[in-house]
This record gives sequence, C-alpha cells and structure tokens, in this order.
Amino acid sequence: MPKDDTVYVLHMLETARKAVSKVQGKTRAEYDADEDLRIVLTHLVQIIGEAARHISPQFREAHAAIPWKAIMGMRHKVVHDYLNVDEDILWDTVTNELGPLIAELEGLRSERG
Repeated sequence: MPKDDTVYVLHMLETARKAVSKVQGKTRAEYDADEDLRIVLTHLVQIIGEAARHISPQFREAHAAIPWKAIMGMRHKVVHDYLNVDEDILWDTVTNELGPLIAELEGLRSERG
C-alpha cells in the first residue's frame, strides 16, 4: 500500500478504535443524555470520513469491500448538515458499523507487511 494511503488507513483505524472505546459499556440512553459524548463521536466519525477522502481512488477501488462512499458521505453529512445529524444513525454507526470497519482496516494494515 502506498505510504500516503497507509497513513490515512492507520488514522481511520486509530480513530475508529477511539470511537468504539467511547461507547464501551454505554447504553443508548446514556449516549442520549451525554452531550459531550455525542459531540466527541460526531467529531471522530468526521475524522474517519476525512481520512477516507484522502485515500487514493486506486486504493479505494482495490479494496471495494470497504464502504468508502458511505464513510465519506457520513463525514459530509456531519460537516455540512450538522444541524440535522441523525443521532440514531450516528449511534448505529459507532456501535454496529465501526467494529466491522476496524476488522477490515486491520486486514489492510497487515497487507503492508
């Protein structure tokens, strides 16, 4: 994997791990009641999408199992439509979608040897 792509893949991986760790042992009710947690998770999801945006199109095409468009679309939604962030979608993304993404990114990391 090219060096620049490696940097961004690792950044996505580290940031996804941070987001997942923030909700470890938390309930949806705790998430809803914790504005700071919602802000932090929104920011972390934004960072993941921004890093994905910087990965080369060739790399994204070669690793099509990763939902690059959805990841970048989520970033776009959070950044440009911040008044209408759907908390259900954000919670689902962090609690259900980031785990599989982490597994995929770890696989990419191991490719680089």
